[in-house]
Amino acid sequence: MDAAWQNILLMLLCYAYIVVLILVSDRLPLLEAARRKFLHAMIGNLPFIIPFFTASIYPFLVASPFILVTFFVTPYSPIKGLAERLPGLANITEEGHHMGLVLYAISYSILAYLFGAEPYVIAAGILPMAYGDSLAALVGAKYGRHRYRVFETKSLEGSAAMFVGSLAALGLSLVYFSYLYGFSLGSQLISILAVAAVATVAEAISPKGLDNIAVPLTCALTYVLMGGGT
Repeated sequence: MDAAWQNILLMLLCYAYIVVLILVSDRLPLLEAARRKFLHAMIGNLPFIIPFFTASIYPFLVASPFILVTFFVTPYSPIKGLAERLPGLANITEEGHHMGLVLYAISYSILAYLFGAEPYVIAAGILPMAYGDSLAALVGAKYGRHRYRVFETKSLEGSAAMFVGSLAALGLSLVYFSYLYGFSLGSQLISILAVAAVATVAEAISPKGLDNIAVPLTCALTYVLMGGGT
């Protein structure tokens, strides 16, 4: 298949995947917070598709349009009435922090632009937010008994789930990426432990909604500084 067509088809596949997730998540028989976290987690799987693009700009072209899409269904949108036309996305946005999905899209776009040729770095930034934060929110809400507060009230149980979820997601992802890129799994252990620890701290101290950008960017930076992927 011609490389241009391969990239276009992969982009369309990514767009279709995101749209289906939005539609499905709005109809799941789950609590509101669980539906939002389901969407976060499933969108976090997109880095696994990135290795099949033949040019690094395409992952950015997948992520960046959703900055505007998610912003236009927030209460701050200059286009009034769009939220009613996109009820699934608008409902999920309203259930969380108004700008949470916007910041998530911004994080994705920044990482895709900088590391489109190194999707394992994108995964190191996104997966702790996708799976670690989702698990932390669910565990904290159900089992959180030991509370603490920096800017937001958190629980030790939720923070422990953040660390474990981030570490597990990163470890499993590197099995996949090490097969594609040929690096040793053993060489990544210290890197992903550091990323999971940074993700836990960043999530714990981030003011409302800002963890959607603080966690992905600090985690990706930590992974790079720790020599991840080499």
